[in-house]
Amino acid sequence: MKALVLSGGAGTRLRPITHTSAKQLVPVANKPVLFYGLEAIADAGITDVGIIVGDTAEEIREAVGDGAKLGLDVTYIPQDAPLGLAHAVLIAHEFLGEDDFVMYLGDNFIVGGITGLVEEFRTDRPDARILLTRVPDPTAFGVAELDAGGRVIGLEEKPKQPKSDLALVGVYLFTPAVHEAVRAIQPSWRGELEITHAIQWLIDAGRDVRSTTISGYWKDTGNVADMLEVNRLVLEDVKALVEGSVDEYSEVIGRVRIEAGARVTGSRIVGPAIIGPGTVIADSYIGPFTSISERCLIEDCEIEYSIVLSDASVKGVRRVEASLIGRNVEVTPAPRNPAAHRLVLGDHSKVQISS
Repeated sequence: MKALVLSGGAGTRLRPITHTSAKQLVPVANKPVLFYGLEAIADAGITDVGIIVGDTAEEIREAVGDGAKLGLDVTYIPQDAPLGLAHAVLIAHEFLGEDDFVMYLGDNFIVGGITGLVEEFRTDRPDARILLTRVPDPTAFGVAELDAGGRVIGLEEKPKQPKSDLALVGVYLFTPAVHEAVRAIQPSWRGELEITHAIQWLIDAGRDVRSTTISGYWKDTGNVADMLEVNRLVLEDVKALVEGSVDEYSEVIGRVRIEAGARVTGSRIVGPAIIGPGTVIADSYIGPFTSISERCLIEDCEIEYSIVLSDASVKGVRRVEASLIGRNVEVTPAPRNPAAHRLVLGDHSKVQISS
């Protein structure tokens, strides 16, 4: 069995972070979200992995390499434009061959992994198995309709009037039957080959399509709120570990990981939290559910429930919370006189200012 991991999307909902970085590499608890999916695939006993890449291909290649450090053998499959999930299957046919495979969206996060799902699929081998979860707003997802016996009878992509609250989670399992389906369908109104249309083709052709409704935690980490929530969830399991230095004037409370080369002086850190290697925390408060990446400088400020990416500097700011701060960012107080805000913001930014 093989795996097909999709890492070619543009990440428009995470802009401006994703103007310069792949959305799949934005870190959760200081580890790229893509790596959680790759580790889940390896844990399920799958080693042959194809990664669909787009404009951020070089960054993905640099981070993942040949996959050996994750116990994987990785093949990169370029996609000229994000033309849909079914298009990804179409262009990966040479890699996939006639093997069964799991398709995993690289920015999705599933607690508990996929080992049980893969084992069940290997035993039963339906033509397709989809994962579903109940969501409050199904209009933002692919939605499944089940009959009274729980069989999948219909799928819709982002319907205006959903027939259920069961959204497709970004993990799918297929036999080679799906290749005929992706060749048979036409682009949707969005100009994309939709995987929901391919699965609907299988249903209409009388193929065996089954579903599993998961009750565990799943997130599509496509926006800042979801990134912060997944970061919170992962940090719940962090173990206390101090490999860096903490001076006598600092206080570290609860499950806090301070990685090698980090320095904490005159500060208070309340876990769960992670401080990355080479980062300096000085005269500051770091609150729960905060991940600070490598080589950052946090001085004379308070940060809580936030993600700070590598080489960022936050100095002299009273309070930062529920924030995603990008790489090489500098955050400082505005000058008192004149009493004005000076901003340099990228497209699609969102700023809240206390006046």
